[in-house]
Amino acid sequence: MEAGVIPNAKGSAMVRMGNTVAVAAVYGPREMHPKHKQISDRANLNTIYAMVPFSCTDRIRPGYSRRSQEICKVTRQALEPAVFLEDYPKAAIDVYINIISANAGTRTAGINAASLALADAGIPMRDLVASVATGKIGNDYVMDLAGKEEEETVCDLPVAYMPKSKQITLLQMDGDLSPEDVKKVMELAIKGCEKIYKMQKEALKKRWIK
Repeated sequence: MEAGVIPNAKGSAMVRMGNTVAVAAVYGPREMHPKHKQISDRANLNTIYAMVPFSCTDRIRPGYSRRSQEICKVTRQALEPAVFLEDYPKAAIDVYINIISANAGTRTAGINAASLALADAGIPMRDLVASVATGKIGNDYVMDLAGKEEEETVCDLPVAYMPKSKQITLLQMDGDLSPEDVKKVMELAIKGCEKIYKMQKEALKKRWIK
């Protein structure tokens, strides 16, 4: 992880999880336009997620897709509880997330990078948001699913988590698990998020404490 990777952005970060690399940049707060989209008592948090064309073996078609729109939405929902949006009424905070290399886990890498970039931008936050996906392959519980692991797992369970308040801000599940297995993969995900959280804080210290 590295913070401050884009000089022209207010805040930015790069997160590498295996062969998946996400770069996030924050712009704003700025006045929200058009004005009819302004919210009187808080800011709009706009998350714009995209996979660049060369990020996969098969070239990605530029522009929005149903998948990218869904990830934009869940990323925003994962980050909003952490940000003091009420400090910036009628404003907009834009978070751009680009996946420059993809080998599964792009939404969780993007959330980690976006959270780090918001903190780097000096946006007031209750806590950082850390994210990881877990699953089960055979009898093994697996964290940070990559490539073939994502294809082989019986369930892909992405989680976003604020360690300070122990609040889960994102929980999705693609697949089918027993209640006992869900409990175990959730415990594994939270342990992973706590480890990522420490790495996020270290990246910010390296950036700002000389």
